Amino acid sequence: MQNATIKVTGISCSSCVRKIEGALEEIGVKGSVNLSEGQVDVSYDDAKVKLAEIEDVIRGKGYQVAH
Repeated sequence: MQNATIKVTGISCSSCVRKIEGALEEIGVKGSVNLSEGQVDVSYDDAKVKLAEIEDVIRGKGYQVAH
């Protein structure tokens, strides 16, 4: 398992948190959104999903990923 922290802009409410965490769960990624810090901590199997794919899922929900 790999762990990463992704900076995300545009997270403003608990609905945003549920939207992101739900989308990550659908691809087999455990995600925990920190609303106040604007970041998502993820735990994933890099043999099944890559970090870039996780970032694409977050972008697909309408949020910006910062590097």
